[in-house]
Amino acid sequence: MLRLMIPLAAAFAVALPQLALAADPPAPDTRPAARGLMRYDANGDGFVDRAEWTAGQEARFKQLDTNGDGKLTKDEMFVGTGVPPSDSQIRRQASYFALLDTDKDGFVSKAEFMAQADRNFARCDLNKDGRINTAECREALRRRPAPAEPANLDR
Repeated sequence: MLRLMIPLAAAFAVALPQLALAADPPAPDTRPAARGLMRYDANGDGFVDRAEWTAGQEARFKQLDTNGDGKLTKDEMFVGTGVPPSDSQIRRQASYFALLDTDKDGFVSKAEFMAQADRNFARCDLNKDGRINTAECREALRRRPAPAEPANLDR
């Protein structure tokens, strides 16, 4: 009888953790989904570092590039919500597209998209520590960009 009990006890000891897991499913994650800038905070430390930002922007480009040709059209960049944009929104979108389309070929390449993403990160990283958060980026956006150097007219 003892010979039978030892293997049963061993099997029970091995199975016990699995039974406990089956009985108590993990609690669902009730934290709200991160929005805005913080959706790129992959490690959950409350900051977005340059690697997280770059990965997020690359994923965003891929999401926008619906036909997978490696470049964005205006239609791909400004996917609508079903509500027609206002005239001022159309003007802002056209200006933003023109800003990104640095080679003026009518498309925004991944390189052009990522170059603007790098500029955005640099602008938000006020203390230049290589990581940003919502508060730092809001502060950066409140500030006016540094004025461009005036053209040297003394030639």
